[in-house]
Order: sequence, then structure tokens, then C-alpha cells
Amino acid sequence: MTKSVTVRVPGKVNVYLGVGPREFSGYHDLATVFQAVGIYDEVTVSDADSLTISGLGSFTDRIPTDETNLAWKAAELVARACGEEPNIHIQIDKSIPIAAGMAGGSADAAATLIACDAYWNAGIPRDQLDAMAATLGSDVPFMMHGGCALGIGRGDVLSPVMTRGSFHWVFATFDEGLSTAQIYEKTDDMRGLEFEGEPEVPTELLSALARGDAPALGRLLHNDLQLAAVTSRPQLGRVLEQGIDLGALGAIISGSGPTCAFLVRDESSAIDLVVALKASGLVDDVLHTHGPVHGARVISTSR
Repeated sequence: MTKSVTVRVPGKVNVYLGVGPREFSGYHDLATVFQAVGIYDEVTVSDADSLTISGLGSFTDRIPTDETNLAWKAAELVARACGEEPNIHIQIDKSIPIAAGMAGGSADAAATLIACDAYWNAGIPRDQLDAMAATLGSDVPFMMHGGCALGIGRGDVLSPVMTRGSFHWVFATFDEGLSTAQIYEKTDDMRGLEFEGEPEVPTELLSALARGDAPALGRLLHNDLQLAAVTSRPQLGRVLEQGIDLGALGAIISGSGPTCAFLVRDESSAIDLVVALKASGLVDDVLHTHGPVHGARVISTSR
């Protein structure tokens, strides 16, 4: 039997995303609250003669199969850390939409770090894996942990956020993605050079999460990148408005977009909103799920 390890990893939504001014480094200070949601990719690492990547699922033709994929870089990192040659095949069974603001690429990198650590029996300490994750991208550390977390710095310095119960989400997705770099650049242009201010997550939002108060959280959803995303693609504004008109507790662009995320009261409300959005003709697909959920986890191994 071929040796393999499979890791399941969720997508995410930013229930709050505050973006500071652009620094000389080109990066921005962030203050964000991540919530992991139950839309999953599964990453399987198995024996091979060299490092290769393949895809499964409805997004197969859009999965990079070379070193531009963060999963490839993650495998090389773990191989170097434990003195192995990265002679493995990485299969990505993808359900998290691509270029959608839901951290699908970062999720696959997080899953690959954990899968490779288990595959080579490396036993890399968790804090070292976290440090490796941060070198791959600002969302990667959170995708390893999941749950709900406050992210500062570039979003990679994490603190757990207390939540109560489960929050129900509907995601309107689009076949055509948006460029994260371009959305940040447009946000900078719209603000102007004189923009200053440190982003900070409101205590009211953290309290709403701790109480499990979905209506209060819905009113407090916020994303500093949203105006740039909606300006770049005005259709998104119409989708957000329609979701609110159809009874969502709150609506927000997820990350840099274009996914539109709607917080709803319960599963019945989610199903009603899914049906209505699908019938609108404004979106390409609609998903419903809940959060918070666990981060990347090994779900099967074979030796």
C-alpha cells in the first residue's frame, strides 16, 4: 500500500478586517477577526519520485501545479526542516473557491505543512510550524489553527477569540476572482497618501462573538477592502444589498473578494437565502455552512 497522509482544512471569512496605511515595506498593518467555516479542501501527500501536484474537484483546472502553489513551497519547507528530499505527490481535492477571499491557497499550504510533518514523522514543534506558516503568507497560520482568532501585524500574529455556539453563513461565489494585490492598491489609491490610523477591532464585535449574538455580529461586520472590491465590480454591491433585502443579519465582502458573505439567523434562513440568491442570476454559485470549525487536521493515514 502506498504511504499517504490526508489533511482536511477549512476556508475562512473575516468578520472584521481593518487595514492600516501602506508601509515602506509595501505591507499593511491589519486588525482582523478570522472565523474558520465548514467549506473544506482535502490535501493528500503520498509517495512519488519527485515533487508533483494535482487537483480534484470542480476547481481542478485552476489549481497551480508548480512552485507557484503555496502547497509546493510548504512541502519544500518541511523537507528542509527534517532533512528529507521532497519526493512526494500532493493531491488537492478542492471545494474552497479559488481567488475568492476565503484563503483557499493558504488553507492548502497549512494542510501541506501538517501532512508533510506527519508523512515524514518529523515531529516539528507546533510553534516552529507556525513560524514556517507565517513565511508562506499572512493567512496560513490561522488556517492551521481554525476556530476564531484575532490577527494583528500582517494578520499572522494570532490570539484566540472566545465564541459561543455556531454562526450560520451563506456565501455567494463567482467564477472570476479578484486580485488581492490590486484590491489593496485600489484601497490605498482611494484613501490617498495622507491616510493615517491604526486599525483596531471594536470590543463590541468581540463581545457579540463571545455571547453568540448573531444579530449584533451582523450589524458589526466590517471590511476596509470592501469599497475597493465593490468599486472594481459594482455587481457585488447589488448582491450585498439583495442579501440584506432577503433577510440576512449582515453582509460583507470576504477578505479581498469577490465572495459575498451573509450572516443569517439559522439553517432555515440560510436555505431560503441560498434559493433566492441562486434564482437572482447575479451569482455563479451559493454555499451555506457554519463556523467556527477546527483548522487543518489529519483525517487519514496509510503506511
